[in-house]
Amino acid sequence: MKAYRISGEFMMGDAWQTFTKEVVGESEKDVREIMYSRLGSKHRVKRAKIRISEVAEISPAELTDPITRSVFEEAEKKKG
Repeated sequence: MKAYRISGEFMMGDAWQTFTKEVVGESEKDVREIMYSRLGSKHRVKRAKIRISEVAEISPAELTDPITRSVFEEAEKKKG
């Protein structure tokens, strides 16, 4: 598993709302799908209304979200 920081914007009503999130996944493609799914589920936003501008792999030490850090650590424990 790898840690990623994703940033972009999505349409919230009449305005674009920016976001930056940390996600754990196998690849950049996987974390993009996770982000589309989370934003669509939480905010009822269609994929066409989501613009992902940057996906950057980060080191586990750079994780600032405690929940994402916990998910990463659990995945690493299961892996080996």
